[in-house]
Amino acid sequence: MTTSVSADARAVWRAARTPVVIVVLVLLTGVVLSLARSGGDGRDLDPASAEPGGSRALARLLAAQGVRVEPVTSSADVSAAGATLLVTSPGLVADAALRTLAAEAASVVLIAPDQRALDAVAPGMTAGDVLTTTTRHPGCGRADAVAAGPVTLGGTAYRAPATCYDGALAASDAVTVLGSGHPLTNTALDDEGNAALALRLLGGHERLVWYQPSAGDPGLRGGQESLYDLLPGSWVFGAVQLGVAAALFALWRARRLGPVVTEPLPVVVRGAETVEGRARLYRRAGARDHAAEALRRATRDRLLPALGLPADAEPEAVVAAVAARTGRDAHDVLYGPSPADDAALVRLAGSLDALENEVGQ
Repeated sequence: MTTSVSADARAVWRAARTPVVIVVLVLLTGVVLSLARSGGDGRDLDPASAEPGGSRALARLLAAQGVRVEPVTSSADVSAAGATLLVTSPGLVADAALRTLAAEAASVVLIAPDQRALDAVAPGMTAGDVLTTTTRHPGCGRADAVAAGPVTLGGTAYRAPATCYDGALAASDAVTVLGSGHPLTNTALDDEGNAALALRLLGGHERLVWYQPSAGDPGLRGGQESLYDLLPGSWVFGAVQLGVAAALFALWRARRLGPVVTEPLPVVVRGAETVEGRARLYRRAGARDHAAEALRRATRDRLLPALGLPADAEPEAVVAAVAARTGRDAHDVLYGPSPADDAALVRLAGSLDALENEVGQ
């Protein structure tokens, strides 16, 4: 007869149902949140996103002014001839691609470019310190800055022949750079003169090519683009939350040791086979002393009830009771030294068997 120790379907389900339910709930929550989004993919400065960091409000204002906003996510789709070109992440674009795109456009606006991007399209401009985002006054004679007045701007400060807002806006020929995209976002567009400045920078031509580099873009810098940089901020935040939840769940499950459970033997073994197996182990190890003590202990356990003695009876009491019943001293048989060899062990076994028979008569 054999007994299966494999877990059945019910046991597997009991062990796995909690993780499965949690994973399903996380997936359903992600689907519901995705369907409930008001638009866009949630990336910062996305003209289709209504999130605080998106720019849908600005895109609609430009459209109301007669400007055709053309969102693109790949340099291969950019056609900026005679149009304003807005590059939201110029640091991700390769030098050659950025230079080619800027040469085609009528005017270029770059958001927080690094020095490498500046060298590609505005060689006379350098990146400086980082400014906090606060209300800043134009401090220059540039027409669009004077018309917009104070704006909330910060980010990178630039050094160039023409700078405004403490260097957070700089211009070189047809290229204009902003220290950050904060004034273009939904949450900041109605602050100070942000909307006026954004409309003047981006609404100078009938077309605005809104270029957001994304994964798979052939114009990305080779080996420099990062998936983290290209993912929407909400995705990164969600991934961090999911990782924390997974770690907490692992800690919770690790502390649940639970009660001790018994495991059934895979087969039923006869008692004689167990005795023979243990005897072979004793013989292989030469443990005659252990074997002799096991035989003596088993004999004593059977003799004590027959002699009317308790289980913790002293050796002297056991020997005296045996002598009273059989008329002989059985100390060496029950408590003597270990056998010297296998033959002596066999003789001891015979003596114990004979003694047990005498007591039982």
